[in-house]
Amino acid sequence: MPGATAPAPTAAAPSTAAPSTAAPTTPARSAAARSAARPGGPAGPGLRVARVLSRDFHGRSETSLDPDLRVFVADLTRPYGVPLREDLLAEGVGHSYGEMAEGLLRDALPADEPVDLLILAFSSPDVRPGRSAALHLSRFCPGSPLAFAVCDQGSAAPFTALRIATDYARTGACRRAVVLVMEAAHLHHEPARPVALPQRHCAVVLVCEAADGKGDDGEGVDAVVRQSSGPAADPAPELVRAEWAALGPAAALVLGPELDLPPDGRDSGADVRPGGPEHPVPLGRPDPDRTVAARGGQPLTGIWTALAERLPGWRAERRPVLLADLDRRLGRLSTLTLLPAAAP
Repeated sequence: MPGATAPAPTAAAPSTAAPSTAAPTTPARSAAARSAARPGGPAGPGLRVARVLSRDFHGRSETSLDPDLRVFVADLTRPYGVPLREDLLAEGVGHSYGEMAEGLLRDALPADEPVDLLILAFSSPDVRPGRSAALHLSRFCPGSPLAFAVCDQGSAAPFTALRIATDYARTGACRRAVVLVMEAAHLHHEPARPVALPQRHCAVVLVCEAADGKGDDGEGVDAVVRQSSGPAADPAPELVRAEWAALGPAAALVLGPELDLPPDGRDSGADVRPGGPEHPVPLGRPDPDRTVAARGGQPLTGIWTALAERLPGWRAERRPVLLADLDRRLGRLSTLTLLPAAAP
């Protein structure tokens, strides 16, 4: 099912720069780092990630038994000669994204916090293709948010959604944005090529708020997205390692499934480039206090579930955080830097 991408506001510029200077263990940062946090000098401040919630879902949606689902999937796959999974269609396997996220949004959004923008990022198809899940879920948010989806970008989709949300915030027209990252453990046809499928139905919600000027750099920006493709994303280990080092020795690191940590004692300085699933990318020695791998079996939500679990503790310790994910199939490297708030 194609994902709709809304045009970015004309006043905004993509967040493509990463912190370019090392930060000490204290929150203070140089003017160069502040400039990197706001690439291109856009009109207004960006976003801060206020909270992240993750939830697994079991069972199925009744819409997975709708006979029209088979008609839709058959029409979708027929031109490519891809066989259907008749067993899954007969059994009724799958969850609706709309049903998965309704309760999660209620828990994440108090009634007095209106939302201006909702972006749904997904990679696996919904079992209710005739409905826009993003528009449906906007009804479960306070306010009347603009809503659309981003897909067909693999693991880069959530980062793209955050980058778009940041650009909207910089226009001054978006004070609060919600990014939903969702994947369902079903595929009602055989994949055209080998692909890692999710092991669980999972939804993650990131509640983002416009920077208020109270950040440790005086500008309140704590979310910086960087994305690169093709030659610009190679070698991925060095790019990620440089961004991590620039945040200082206290910075935490969350790695996607294509950027695995090496075993203890392995040379963390080795130049190992991605070469397929059997060759994960080493980035440094594992440190449970500041390096976390994505949750296994969740190619899209795994890194965001790990962030939801660890972010409260890292925020209490005032650690900068770097998330890095590599979609090797698309050759796209995405990173998200979260900077700590100012000390009281």
